[in-house]
Amino acid sequence: MRNSRTRKYVGVALLAAIIVVLQTVASGIKIGQFTPTFSLIPIIIGAILYGPLAGTVLGLVFGVIVVAAVLSGAETFSTMMLTQHPVVTVFTCLFKGAMAGFVPGLVYNALKDKNELLATAVSSVLAPVMNTGIFSIILLTVFGPLAEEVGASIGFENAAQFVLVGIIGLNFLVELGINVVLVPVVTRIIKAVA
Repeated sequence: MRNSRTRKYVGVALLAAIIVVLQTVASGIKIGQFTPTFSLIPIIIGAILYGPLAGTVLGLVFGVIVVAAVLSGAETFSTMMLTQHPVVTVFTCLFKGAMAGFVPGLVYNALKDKNELLATAVSSVLAPVMNTGIFSIILLTVFGPLAEEVGASIGFENAAQFVLVGIIGLNFLVELGINVVLVPVVTRIIKAVA
């Protein structure tokens, strides 16, 4: 029992370190104006292997790194959000990260006994849905004028088009594709080796 708990803590710590590296290094990879979130991969893997609580912790690690990037000015759009509503911006970063780990872990646990591959695939889809969905909802409801302004500066007609086409349409689809392809493969390899 103690050995499995130690293995779990070590696994979560390794995945947290991977999140830190991915979020700091891979955040330089851009598709147009947007940066896909590669850090969702270890969050989902942690949620699948170690449960929703571990997924939540890993999501919070991701959120803290995003908050640090926002505070440093590295995340230009989110830094503009911070100047308008600092508490909401920090909450958004932490909450969307936590939910990107918690919900996939919860759903995986509910489905894994019925169909392991389906449980993994659904969990892989839910992480970017939580991450991008929560961000988009808060962006449209709290930061509408800012989204309108930034969207117009890069060619979108209004805030809704910027969010739906620019953020959800491009960023979300790239994240979704990356997660759906890589998470099942990596998870299966880890389970086979462990």
